[in-house]
Amino acid sequence: MQVTETLSEGLKRAYTVVVPAADIEGKRAARLAELGKTLRLPGFRPGKVPMPVVKSRYGTAVQAEVLEQSVNDATRQVLADRGLKPATQPKVDVVSLDDGKDLEFKVEVELLPEIPMPDFGGISLTRLKAEPSEEALTRALDAIAARARELVDVPEARPAEKGEVLTVDFVGKIDGTPFAGGAAQDIDVEVAGAGFIPGFTEQLEGLSPGESRTIEVTFPAEYGNAEVAGKAATFDITAKALKRPVLPAIDDALAAKIGFENLAALREAVTQQMQREYDQLSRLKLKRALLDALAERAAFEAPAGMVEAEFGAIWQRVEADLKAGQLDADDAGKDEDTLKREYRAIAERRVKLGLLLSEIGSANNIAVSNDEMIRAMRAEAGRYPGQEQQVMEFFRKNPQAAEGLRAPIFEDKVVDFVVELAKVEDKAVTAEELAAESDAPAAA
Repeated sequence: MQVTETLSEGLKRAYTVVVPAADIEGKRAARLAELGKTLRLPGFRPGKVPMPVVKSRYGTAVQAEVLEQSVNDATRQVLADRGLKPATQPKVDVVSLDDGKDLEFKVEVELLPEIPMPDFGGISLTRLKAEPSEEALTRALDAIAARARELVDVPEARPAEKGEVLTVDFVGKIDGTPFAGGAAQDIDVEVAGAGFIPGFTEQLEGLSPGESRTIEVTFPAEYGNAEVAGKAATFDITAKALKRPVLPAIDDALAAKIGFENLAALREAVTQQMQREYDQLSRLKLKRALLDALAERAAFEAPAGMVEAEFGAIWQRVEADLKAGQLDADDAGKDEDTLKREYRAIAERRVKLGLLLSEIGSANNIAVSNDEMIRAMRAEAGRYPGQEQQVMEFFRKNPQAAEGLRAPIFEDKVVDFVVELAKVEDKAVTAEELAAESDAPAAA
């Protein structure tokens, strides 16, 4: 096999490869002979079909198979002999494959870069630490009591107040014409509550059972039904009954009602849940800060093919958001060239971080164990109550689907490894400070 390098520029390499015709013919003859040993044709004993008949029947198909195998084998050998690590699938163009002549083809490949290992000890991070305050715990218990409320009929016909519940019939219209899905009967609506079109529930205040009212609203531009999204509408509403919420006392009886031994046990469970949420948010912010620090230290060239593939995936989602009118507020008003430039930079960052995290994991023998994969599959199956067994069976039959769970586990293990080596300072903050968005955007 003759190999001639035709391009060596950055991460790009190109070669012209010539495989002698004798090698091709040898593989072709061997494949035909192998086929002839098992071939069954009418009029011939198994394995005794004459070679001219085998060639006549299967020669063309075998030739195509051998040529494809020769190209693949030669390409792998070119890469292996030179110790090359391709970033993407090599591009192969056949120049000549005439029967009886040398096979000639060109190979273009983009390589993975050499990735220098950062000095993890030189990374300084701040880990925000928050604990549930008494005020936050009180708000959480109040919310639990609100969910356990009881609705009591209001016997007198009086105007509805905020927080009370009206039972209503309504008919929605656009330009005076009722629209599909815009009518309902005996619907309970909390006055000035959430869950409806903006402005709908607020306009029910002061409406008494037996009265009717027409209100005006505008559907949000991102409303799920495209036929009414962004349009002005009216609703003819008839109030039928009024109820007022009665909140239970926050005591042992409430705790027992929702499955706890007493109020102290409920308070402890709520406190622990809040602490877990704070700790998760703290970890997320620490991880973002670490990825920012690693991105600054990723001083190597990103393979253009990988960046283009990542950008293509990102841009596909952006175009879908544009079409649906759901573009992120930060992107609204930007022209397409600006958006593409910014998202291409994000794609390059993602590729570099992915390569760097992979190299850190490989260099330090970080791997995802079978036990960790099983726990991840069980956790995923738990998201589908009643179908856990089917989900686990799906993962067993589709290993490639299970692999999608491996990447985030691997990433978290690498992050934990680097955090252990970095300089991390703990800082006590309030829950509000912990929840506040960082001034610096992070494209993790």
